Amino acid sequence: MKSFSVVSIIAAAAVGRVASQSTGELGDATIVSNPAGVVYEAVLPEKPFYKAGSLEGNVQGSIVAVTAPDGKGVEFKVRFSNLPKEGGPFTYHLHVDPVPEDGNCTKTLAHLDPFIRGEATKCDSSKPETCQVGDLSGKHGAVAVDYEKTYVDPYLSIVEGPGSFFGNRSFVFHFANKTRISCANFKLITKPDTHDNCSTTTAATMSGTGAAPTATSSPTSSIVPFPGAASTSGASISLMIAGFAAVLFAL
Repeated sequence: MKSFSVVSIIAAAAVGRVASQSTGELGDATIVSNPAGVVYEAVLPEKPFYKAGSLEGNVQGSIVAVTAPDGKGVEFKVRFSNLPKEGGPFTYHLHVDPVPEDGNCTKTLAHLDPFIRGEATKCDSSKPETCQVGDLSGKHGAVAVDYEKTYVDPYLSIVEGPGSFFGNRSFVFHFANKTRISCANFKLITKPDTHDNCSTTTAATMSGTGAAPTATSSPTSSIVPFPGAASTSGASISLMIAGFAAVLFAL
């Protein structure tokens, strides 16, 4: 009986350890709300960071990121082609730092991982909230052949602030053995109009001559005069006349 109890305790501890490794030290990733109208894009350069085997030129690829239709997370449009004939399936991830000017992909550091999950255990795509936030291929599929896919990841932020924001970061394309082939920074393409709540509305008019658009402003509110301003002016005039008359009679 004692030995059975000891075995049970050890088994429970082992299960608990495995469970703790399959999610972050700060728990599971949380769903993020994003404003509409934000678009980021990252495009791989013409030359690879690491060239090996049958790769001719560089992997052609891009990631376009827009706010998800329901505002929860980000919709990614991913495209990769001209893949090496060996070394797959290929993976890609969001990384912590941007690509420096020298194009060194190793300087992008590790995967984006604000919940401190680590890479000790493989991402379980059936439980994406337990994966590293930046492990896009782990959650949505690795790349084996020319690849084009659109999907929503609810755990990423497209606005600055949360640790899951990636707009000032990069993505890296890897061989299956984690060697970094190429990388690219995200760039802001569009963002919501920050003047929507202003008291004036601006309408842009395009001319057929190719000239720059002109803007016309129409106020939506007018200055409200101080109540009683007119009556105050009238009363002041009356007092002045009465005072002047009193002086005349006194003379």
